[in-house]
Amino acid sequence: MIEPVHITDAAFEEVVLKSTLPVVVDFWAPWCIPCKMVAPILDKVAEEYAGKLIVAKVNTDDHFEWAMKYGVQGIPTMLFLDKGEVVHRQIGALPEPMLRKVVDRFLELSNLPN
Repeated sequence: MIEPVHITDAAFEEVVLKSTLPVVVDFWAPWCIPCKMVAPILDKVAEEYAGKLIVAKVNTDDHFEWAMKYGVQGIPTMLFLDKGEVVHRQIGALPEPMLRKVVDRFLELSNLPN
């Protein structure tokens, strides 16, 4: 089973910014109830979209450097990055059908020729 990649501040640049695949970064914390609601959805997305995108998770309690750099003020916050650039920011939990629509649209846009 393919799962989201749990990354540290030190690994963020390599895993997220240098990725050749589009990346969804989930900034979360263990105490955050809405984060716990989003987690199983992102687990499914990571599995179903393997090879098409990367789902990365950053625990903001332990690794806050990149959350600060991107101005994350509330969690869950999901950043959608293509070629190292943020193309969409989703703040707060979404129901699974809505989150899947956001992911699908993100993939459509990231696959457009430059």
